[in-house]
Formats: sequence, C-alpha cells, structure tokens
Amino acid sequence: MSAASPSDDLSSPTVAAPPVPVTVAPHQTPAAQAAGALLLSRLAFGLVALVAVVALLMVIALWQKVGGMKEQLARQSADAIAQSMEARTLARQASDTVRDAAARVALVETRVAEVALQRSQLEELIQSLSRSRDENLVVDIDSAVRLSLQQAQVTGSVEPLLAALKAGDQRIARAAQPRLAPLQRAMQRDADRLRSSASTDSAEALQKLDELMRGVDDLPTLNAVAVRGTGANAWQAEPIPADAPWWQRALLTVRGELRSLVRVGRIQSPEAILLAPEQSYFLRENLKLKLLNARLSLLSRQMEATRTELAQVTVSLNRYFDPASRRTQAAATQLQQLQSLVKTTEAVRIDDTLTALATAAAGR
Repeated sequence: MSAASPSDDLSSPTVAAPPVPVTVAPHQTPAAQAAGALLLSRLAFGLVALVAVVALLMVIALWQKVGGMKEQLARQSADAIAQSMEARTLARQASDTVRDAAARVALVETRVAEVALQRSQLEELIQSLSRSRDENLVVDIDSAVRLSLQQAQVTGSVEPLLAALKAGDQRIARAAQPRLAPLQRAMQRDADRLRSSASTDSAEALQKLDELMRGVDDLPTLNAVAVRGTGANAWQAEPIPADAPWWQRALLTVRGELRSLVRVGRIQSPEAILLAPEQSYFLRENLKLKLLNARLSLLSRQMEATRTELAQVTVSLNRYFDPASRRTQAAATQLQQLQSLVKTTEAVRIDDTLTALATAAAGR
C-alpha cells in the first residue's frame, strides 16, 4: 500500500471534508510527514479564510441592515416631527376656528334673540291692531256699565243700569264678533234678572216723602176745633133766627153760652186731647224730623231704617191727628204707598257681566 502523492492532494482542493488526523506510520519518511503537515495547514487556513469571508459577508450584511434601519428610523423620526408640527399647526388652526365659530354662534344667538323679540313685538302689534276695535268696545262698555252701576247703587233705580246693558248689547250685536258672544249673553242674563227683581224706585219714594213733609203743617190735630166731615162744628152755637122774638133770642144765647162751658165727648186718645196747643208745633217738627230721617235712610239704601221711620210716622199720625180729615187720610195713604215702595232688597249686582268684561278685556 503506497502513500498518496502530493499532486493528488492539490488536485482536489474543493473537498471540504473535516481534517482527519492522519496516523503516520512509524515507517513514513520525513518528506511525507512535511507534506501532510503542509496539507493540514492549508486546509486549516482555507477553513479560517472561509469562515472569515462568511463572517465578513455577514458583518457587511448586518451593517447594511443596521444602516437601512437607521435611515428608516431617521426618516420616521423626521416624518413624526413634521407630522407633530403639522398637528400643532392644525390644532392651532382648529382652536382659532372654534373660537371664531363660538363668536359667530354667540353673534347668531344674539341676532336670533333680537329677531325673536322683534317677532314677538310684531305679533303683539298685529294682535293689538287686530283687536283694538274689540278692546275699545269692551273698554267703553265696561266704563258705561260701571258708571251706571254706581248710579244705581246711589239712587236705587235700576233704569240707568238697564239702559247701559241694553246699549252694550246693541253695540255688541252691531260689531258681530263671536269673541264677544259670552259677554252679550251675560249682559242679557243680568238685564233679565234686574227686570224680574226690580229694586225700589227711590225717586218716587223721595217725591212722596217731600210731599208729606210739606203737608205736615196742614194736618189737623185731634184737639183742634175745626170743621169735621160734612157738618158744622159740634161745639158751635146754634144760629139765632133774625125774626125770633126777644125772649127766644135770649134763651138761645144763654143756651149757647152754657153749652160752651161744658163739653161732653168720647176720648179715644187721651194724650192727643191733653196735648197743649203750643206743643202741636213740636209735634209737627218731630214728625218732619222722622220723615227727614226716613229720606236720609232711603238715600243711603238702608231700607230697614226707612221702614222703621215710616212706621213711627204712621203711629204718630194715627195717634195725634184727626183721622176724619181728608188731609190726614191722604197722608195715611201716602205712607202706605211708601211702605209698599220701600222694601228690603239686595244690592244691585251684575257679577256675570263684570266677569265677562274682565275675561274679554284679558283677551281670552
């Protein structure tokens, strides 16, 4: 078995087999041993060179990769900085835009509020213009009704109030406004109620009281010597005939004097007969004062006080004055008429009309 030649070793340098330790036989020559060592060294050098080349290639690749990453990071950082600056600019612009928008919104709200106020004022003006006629009519009717109500409460006569209600009804009918129909119905109801329960006609009652006060001085008292009824005075002396003889005339004269000394009659009211002539003046004045009190009570709408005063006047008239006299009878008749006229009535009220007027004035 012969050893391999060096030419054979050099002809196959591409074989990358790991170095195999060569066992040198003890009987090999030094030249063969040197060739073997040289081969081993070359193989080791080739392996180291190959590893170095591979490592260099890997380092170059890694360096290029790291350089690309640095460039990419630099570009990304520059882009981020640019984007952040752009974002700041956009944020500033957005803040300015929001501020401008807020100012514009505030201005628009102010203008909208002004427009709404102007619209409300315009609506009120249009409404006032459209309802001015009706409101003026309602105000006129209200003034007339309240004035006539005060007059009716003072005078006691409902005629002015009825006239005002009738006039208001006619004006509403001419206006032909459906909104005023409730007011018209209320006025008609109050007018019907006033007609059905008409209060005392104070004017006629006051006139009768004035006539009674003027006729008190002409009323004859019971103790007065005056002509009664249709005949002569019962205490008057009998007439003496002109052709009577002297003794008859003397007898008639004595008889008349005797009858004038003693009077016999039936007394129904002793206090009236015992009334002194000078007290008749105070009696008449007292009667006038009672009639005046009745008149004042009637003017102040105190019907109970008026009836009480008239009752006292009737009692005094029947007690102290001659019931057979026509003047006394006429006065008693007037007192009865006054008692029928002066009756207790409630105050004049037109609540339905006043409520309807308030509702119409409020525009509901």
